[in-house]
Amino acid sequence: MSEPYQVLARKYRPHTFGEMVGQAHTVKTLINALDRNNLHNGFLFTGTRGVGKTTIARIFAKSINCESGVSSKPCGKCATCIEIDKGQSVDLIELDAASHTGVDNMRSILENAQYMPTKNRYKIYLIDEVHMLSKSSFNALLKTLEEPPEHIKFLLATTDPQKVPITVLSRCLQFILHKLTIDEILGQLKFIMDSEGLKYEELALNQIADFGNGSMRDALSLLDQSISYGNGSVMTKDIKAMLGLVHHEDIITLAKHLFNQDGEACINFIRELSHKGENITHTLKDLSSLFHQISIAQIINNTESSNDIKALSAQISNQDLQLFYHIAINGNKELSLAPSEQIGFEMTLLRMLSFNSNSSKIKTLPEKKTSKLELTPKTKPKIKPNAIPSRIVAMSF
Repeated sequence: MSEPYQVLARKYRPHTFGEMVGQAHTVKTLINALDRNNLHNGFLFTGTRGVGKTTIARIFAKSINCESGVSSKPCGKCATCIEIDKGQSVDLIELDAASHTGVDNMRSILENAQYMPTKNRYKIYLIDEVHMLSKSSFNALLKTLEEPPEHIKFLLATTDPQKVPITVLSRCLQFILHKLTIDEILGQLKFIMDSEGLKYEELALNQIADFGNGSMRDALSLLDQSISYGNGSVMTKDIKAMLGLVHHEDIITLAKHLFNQDGEACINFIRELSHKGENITHTLKDLSSLFHQISIAQIINNTESSNDIKALSAQISNQDLQLFYHIAINGNKELSLAPSEQIGFEMTLLRMLSFNSNSSKIKTLPEKKTSKLELTPKTKPKIKPNAIPSRIVAMSF
């Protein structure tokens, strides 16, 4: 019987500090503290989803409980390291603050903190999304966090540190984990695809890394989906079809319509995209990215720029290009407020056409001549002063 499939985010989760991607500032600090055995009692890891908060916390837990001694390089082979990797260690208590918000839950957990670890060097409390604890739970945690027993270590993780009381923050070493760069995510994706022996196009992986938006976990989940969609391969055409992306050549064509002040062609282009079911939001983002590339080509003599980029850079002034970019960025923010994404995109393009320096040359449909109707005002009948209508005169006799 074949082994069950393991998602890439779990299969390739780092088990040592050397395998970590990014977060060099945090990793360096923890390595130095471990090698000098200069350990604080509380650590707070903050950052957006999928940047390595709980992964670093688990590696740290292995480092201080490894049977070979406290070190920044846990052996990974002893029973303690294996149990922590599998999530089976009795001395590593992992809590989800979302399901343990009540003060009674926190008190019952902290009552056991006074007891020595069952088999390891330290008893470790790893509390994820700690900002979701109630005020009473924070108060219960605060006393133990302020004066913990020597055998206790607190590892806290959160995506929203502003909701953590300052009294808790002041008692922890805080590490701010940054979003991963596209190059860092791309390097890991290439490593995984090579390790799995799967075919891929680097441009496709680059698009996945971009969609990850700084989160390695999001990128790996999308890579899993892409591998299934492509039946074992990750190709650019499959990524575009799966995510509803617009081809680069189409974005170039749209930019040409804009630079030529052809309003009718721009609107028809967007309506055709919408009819095909393309992703309007990402189309506008791709257009903004193209404006950036053109602006770079105008300022820097970059030989790596494509012929299309160079041709477009000579077709528009830098001032108009900066205006287009500003309008595109603001238009992207306003898409959710528009009656529909298509209308929001169309209005964004029309704004570009209306406010640039060549707006008077915009190509529109010829105005239809309308016949002017001369309307003569209705004149009231003039009545002479003291004149009595004949009808009234007749009635008086």
